[in-house]
Amino acid sequence: MVENELILLGEKVVKRFKEEKLTLSVAESCTGGWLSKIITEISGASEIFMGGVCSYSNEVKNKVLGVNEETLKSFGAVSEETAREMSEGIVKLMNTSVGVGITGIAGPASDNTNKKVGLIFISVTHNNKTDVIKLENDFKDDVRYKNRFTAVKTVLNFLGNEDL
Repeated sequence: MVENELILLGEKVVKRFKEEKLTLSVAESCTGGWLSKIITEISGASEIFMGGVCSYSNEVKNKVLGVNEETLKSFGAVSEETAREMSEGIVKLMNTSVGVGITGIAGPASDNTNKKVGLIFISVTHNNKTDVIKLENDFKDDVRYKNRFTAVKTVLNFLGNEDL
């Protein structure tokens, strides 16, 4: 898997967002800023990309993105509910038309829950609507890289192809 594949997808996203006059912000956890990096590799991304938050801790998810403490306690950091609140929170924080939230367990070790490595939730908020994608990857080698790569690729494909 080569990062060039992601850059090609990123170019499609930036082009689309420019054409449709959309703005983008991202809240990343398990991808650690990789989505932001890919978008900002594209010339002209500053027209559409307002910024991102790498929210690795629950405290940042709560205090910066506005993820409810009760959501984190009840469902955990890796959950559909948390991803949803991350994308909704980043839209509010950055005042963008589209917000992405990514949270998951990249591996190779799991967190201290019963959730499996490769469980990733991606949410996209646009026009007061939030779509959530659940990934349940089961890679056998290079687990961390592949989980993170797959999450970023999934987001870029969604942003480049789906009706927003």
